[in-house]
Amino acid sequence: MQNKASTSSSQDIRIQAADGSGSFGAYLALPRGGTGPGLVLAQEIFGVNKTMRDVADYYAEEGYVVLVPDLFWRQQPDVQLGYTPDDWQRAFALYQGFDEALGMQDMQAAITALRQRSEVPGGKVGVLGFCLGGKLAYLAACRTDADVAVGYYGVGIDAALDEADRIRCKLALHVAELDGFCPPEARDRIVQTLRGRPNVEVHVYPGVDHAFARVGGEHFHRASALMAHERSVAALKSAIGPNYDLAALWDKHCEYEFGTRNVDDTMGTMVAEPYVNHIPTMTGGVGYKNLHAFYTNHFVNSNPPDTSLVPISRTVGATQVVDEMLFCFTHTTEIPWMLPGVAPTGKRVEIPLLAVIKFRGDKLYHEHIYWDQASVLVQVGLLDAALLPVAGVETARKLLDETLPSNTLLTRPRG
Repeated sequence: MQNKASTSSSQDIRIQAADGSGSFGAYLALPRGGTGPGLVLAQEIFGVNKTMRDVADYYAEEGYVVLVPDLFWRQQPDVQLGYTPDDWQRAFALYQGFDEALGMQDMQAAITALRQRSEVPGGKVGVLGFCLGGKLAYLAACRTDADVAVGYYGVGIDAALDEADRIRCKLALHVAELDGFCPPEARDRIVQTLRGRPNVEVHVYPGVDHAFARVGGEHFHRASALMAHERSVAALKSAIGPNYDLAALWDKHCEYEFGTRNVDDTMGTMVAEPYVNHIPTMTGGVGYKNLHAFYTNHFVNSNPPDTSLVPISRTVGATQVVDEMLFCFTHTTEIPWMLPGVAPTGKRVEIPLLAVIKFRGDKLYHEHIYWDQASVLVQVGLLDAALLPVAGVETARKLLDETLPSNTLLTRPRG
């Protein structure tokens, strides 16, 4: 079973070169709604391969019309390399033979072509690049009419810092601290030259190497990739959109979960392959099929009738909502996702709960839900707070009233 409403579509198109030398191919990925801001994706040295197409599809889910131009077409059209030693050798040969000036003309042609397409009604276009494309993203901020540029571990940016005064749009760069293609002295020059300039962000990721954001790659580092993606989308949205009311989307999701208790409607607010992780109990589901089964069998219809969510604070970011709340219920039914295997105790439970809700475009991608499981166990009578440094309902009460005593566990007599 798949959530077809969340899928995007793709096609291959042709773009005319500005110098009249012919045309080159490009991969075009469209968002679910068919329209959105434009995003030119500048390739790694391996061509418009599966990795680049997957990245394009990913950003299409974010709401962008993504175009990946074939930048090696002047040497060899339709390069799609893998990552074997032979592929690396061929990729470096293509990189060494790449004419950067002509490549930037092709980047501008791609930007112009995308800006003129009916799928980009607002005419706003950004640039996103990796490796070779990371430098081209930097140069796009200096030499093209792009509205925003984001570059990942660009190779050779330090050699083009004399163009920094020509940066004309918002620019965000992601730099790997241990990048073998950007030694420490080059990295330091980039940081010192660009940091502090208006509309320029330079983020250095400690302990990671080149291509830390390439899923499945040797140097993939998930935590850094997630942080970089959050910053990338924030930069793109601030300049070209798209902008969605994430808080309203999350509220509608919660209405289906706890109000109408309709699993299909709940899943309809999510991407094609979402996931939910209740951190303390490791319950939830990964992928549409598993999550649908979890919601049906263990969540949506398993919460006590008097369940309520009391909002305390809300933070809305570029790609996520963070809700701080009280989760309150009387334990009159088994709650498999929170108290798996525990028969109803009839006890009243009130706990602080934190929800981190990530979106792709206007659909929920994942939920990370946190609470203090020890406090839950104390309140249902399965844990003796007198024997351990834990608290029960007091945690919820102090969240609402900060004047209640602090440090009570520190001053409690010890056995």
